[in-house]
Order: sequence, then C-alpha cells, then structure tokens
Amino acid sequence: MAVEGARWLGAGVVAGAAATLGAVLLVAGIVRGDAPPPAAGPPRFVNESATAGVDQVYDGGFTFFVGGGVAVLDCDEDRRPDLYVAGGTNPAGLYRNLSPTGGALRFARVRAPATDLTGVTGAYPLDVDGDGMTDLAVLRLGEDVLLRGLGGCRFERANEAWSVRRGDDWTVAFSATWEGANRFPTLAFGDYLALTPAGRPAGRCADNALYRPVAGGGYGAPTTLSPGWCTLSILFSDWDRSGRRDLRMTNDRHYYRDGEEQLWRVGNGEPPRPYTRADGWQPMQIWGMGIASQDLTGDGTPEVFLTSQGDNKLQRLTGGPSRPAYEDVAFQLGATAHRPYAGDVTKPSTAWHPEFQDVNNDGYVDLLVTKGNVEGQPGYAAKDPSNLLLGQADGRFTEAAQAAGIVRFARARGAALADLNLDGMLDLVEVNRREPVTVWRNVGSGGPGAPRPMGNWVAVRPRQAAGNRDAIGAWIEVKARGRVVRRELTVGGGHAGGQLGWAHFGVGSADRVEVRVRWPDGQLGPWMDAGANQFLTVERGADEPVGWRPPG
Repeated sequence: MAVEGARWLGAGVVAGAAATLGAVLLVAGIVRGDAPPPAAGPPRFVNESATAGVDQVYDGGFTFFVGGGVAVLDCDEDRRPDLYVAGGTNPAGLYRNLSPTGGALRFARVRAPATDLTGVTGAYPLDVDGDGMTDLAVLRLGEDVLLRGLGGCRFERANEAWSVRRGDDWTVAFSATWEGANRFPTLAFGDYLALTPAGRPAGRCADNALYRPVAGGGYGAPTTLSPGWCTLSILFSDWDRSGRRDLRMTNDRHYYRDGEEQLWRVGNGEPPRPYTRADGWQPMQIWGMGIASQDLTGDGTPEVFLTSQGDNKLQRLTGGPSRPAYEDVAFQLGATAHRPYAGDVTKPSTAWHPEFQDVNNDGYVDLLVTKGNVEGQPGYAAKDPSNLLLGQADGRFTEAAQAAGIVRFARARGAALADLNLDGMLDLVEVNRREPVTVWRNVGSGGPGAPRPMGNWVAVRPRQAAGNRDAIGAWIEVKARGRVVRRELTVGGGHAGGQLGWAHFGVGSADRVEVRVRWPDGQLGPWMDAGANQFLTVERGADEPVGWRPPG
C-alpha cells in the first residue's frame, strides 16, 4: 500500500499449460473425456445494511489507513456465523446473528468491556486452548489482545493466562497453525510500521513475531522474524503438501527499498528461516495488502492471490514441491483486477481483501477482491468498487460485480463471504473506512421475498480430539459427479480478518456428494457419501458424516 504518499477440476483432472511469449495459460481437461459443465451466471445480492443491525464504522487517521477487518465465528454455539468488526478509533463491535433461516439478515450488538476495545485493526477466530469454545486474536494499534471464549458470546482477556505479551505495536496481520502434537497453536503476528515510544510511526518497518507453545500450555518468549518489511497479511499454508505449514507474508513496498515478499520455513522444532533465491524463491516487491490461497487447478497445491495497488498477482507453483518458485498467471486468467470496471476507470485500483468462495454454487471457485482508495491519493481511483470474479469452466475469471448488484464506491477494507442465514447461499459483509459496514444478502436467482438457489451445495466442518479441535491444517475434499474440489483449512490471510466455521462448497446440479478429510497429521480419512444441501460435521475416525439442517 502506497501511503503518500479445477477449481472444480480435482481428481481425474490434469492442468495443461500453453506458453506464449513466456506467459502460461492454464487449460483444464478431464481424463474421463467428460466436458466440464458450464459455469453459472452471477447471483443477486440485496443490500440489507439499513436493517441488518451492523452499524459499525472503522475510523481513524493515518494509523488506521490500513486494517478494518471482520472476524466470522460462532460465539454462542447455535451454528450461525456471528461477527466481530474492527472499529479503529471507535470501539470494536461484536454482533450476534439473529437471522431466521433463509430470511433477512439480522444482528444484535453485544456490548462488553472485553470486546469493546479501541484501536482494533482486525481479528481472527480460533480455538487456542482446545476447549471447544472459539477465541479471538484481536489486532490493534497498541497491545494485541487474546480473548478466551466463554460461550454465550462472552469473552475474557487471556494474555496473562497464556503468557502472550504483546507490546504497543501496529499490528494488522495474523496467522496460526498447529505444529506436531502441540495442544496450543503456533501464533504469528505481522506488524506494519515500527512506532516510537510516543506511539508515532518511526519511519521504518517493524519486525514480526512468532509465538510457540511450551509444555503445560501457554507460550514462551517470542521469536523475532527479522527483517520485517511492513507486513499487511500473513498465512500459514502447506504450499508444497509436505505436511509442514510455512508462513507466507505480503509486504508494503512503500516503506522499504531493499525488502521483498517473504516465505518463512517453519519446521516443527526448527528455528524459522526465510526462503532465499538459493531455495528457488524469486524476489518480488508489491504494495502487498492481502493473501488468498486455493487449489484452482486440481494439482493438489494451492494457487496464491496477492492484492496490491494496480498490480494484483495470481501465483502458480512452477518449481515443484521442492522449490517455492512461482509464476504470475493473473493476466492470462482474467484476474488482474488492476483498474475499476466502473467509476474512475482510467486510474489504477487499490485492492485489499481477497477471498476465494463459490458464490453461485456452480462448482467453480470465484474470487472477491475488495477495493478502496487509501485516503485521498490522486494517482489512484477514488471511485473504486470491489470485484466479484466468477470462475469459469476453462479456468478463467469474468467480472460480475455489476450484475450481482454489489457496486459501491465506499473505501472498502476487510470482508467476508459467509452463509449468514444458513440457506446455502453465501452472503457478503464488507468493512468500509469511515462509513458503516455494508451487508448484502445473497438471494441467488430470485428476489428478496423469494430467494432461489442457483445450484446445490454442502458445508463441511471437521472435528477431532486433542488441542486442534477444528483440524486447522486439514484439507477437505468434496467429490461431485467425479470431480473434486479441495480446500485447506487455515487461520490467517485476507486483510485483517478471517473465518472459523462451516467450509462451503458449491456442487452444481449434483444431489449427492462424497466427502473426505486429510487430517493435519497427514492421515487420510475415507470417502463418505452424503446428500447435498446440508451441513456436515466430519468427526475423525467416523465412517460417515453427521448431517444437520437448521430449524425453519
């Protein structure tokens, strides 16, 4: 950020590549000879911001130009996604979901000293202590706070109980993973600019920090990840399918001259180290804002989307599992999103939160990219609406935000695509700078009074015993009509916020699916048959999933 300033194509699919002038175009073909089904058009989103009850505003001066995230979690154990929204100089807001199944979106503010924190830039949900209650890692300008979930949307401060000491930093990025058999996760905090003792920016990038658990629970002294290059998003991911989750960082080039994007090797029991050119890592400098990861080609390794200013990247692994070498295929796949499609169409865009989801349930993964000028940069678009890029059968993306009805010119930051009313269609929450949160309900091909799904779906949540109850680091595979979509369960990425809960999969016209989980330790569970259009809990060691349909 310059402050001046197969896809559905899984098992049985191969990804071919045709090189033209050094560029690579992904071409998907199905081994059985079946033609992939056609992609669906855009769903319709209805703006319910005025009635949804989420009145949060992310506000503040220079130190809140970045951030503005939303955490999606179930804080009251009713299986509906609740929201925790950053406020900047305003208190952060916890919102309990009261939406009727399939109906209009409704939330109620839950006020409490533990959650009504000021200085909040973002938050990520996870179960730190393995007690089955979702906790929150709250990122701030100032001390970051870990909140222990108590049930009933109640939280308590847990920094002292878990021995996590965070200074007065400017934190926007967070990620977590479980190493080995540890009961507690490894936590990574990404800090932006270093601050003076008076709390002012010091004009240099801050280092980042890694917290590893100690025997008996809690954490020891942090490991400094240095150098830091003004990090705005981080993500633990098993990029090479080795079973080890390394830490990807995207950094803001505006504040460094000799830095670059980073990938840190974080082996269990090993000191972390950054990958170098000798390892195959290629230097790259962008105004890095957010990270999204998804296996788009069905080859088993995730592609990575990085947001920036006028220069978004969609990276594909080319070095094989032994070398973290990537090439950019955003242009070939229609995913650059470098200029607005409406508004100030002649100026470059400023992109923030990326997220892969299937918004029309056709089985092809789509991509949301939120947009918004940093503050008032004349060289970048002021009217810069967010993108909704729909995945196509040939691996490309096409812009559909206007047809979907989500065009606004607010300065968007963090966001989430989540099924807020449990009707199988992903709704959209978007945090805006100095304007109230925008809430859209997905009504498919219908209207507000008569929503109509565009395709079938399943939502999956793995569960296991011990510390990592939500199986972070697992890969979920959903097979429909012989094709597979794979998703890695992660905590981190995006821009200043993430989700914990149901993992959503569109399956097109399939009325039955098979589901299996590759658990975080690498053990592969069996294929389990299930009907479409239901929520599935997969317990480790079980032979079949447990289906659930919400009341109403």
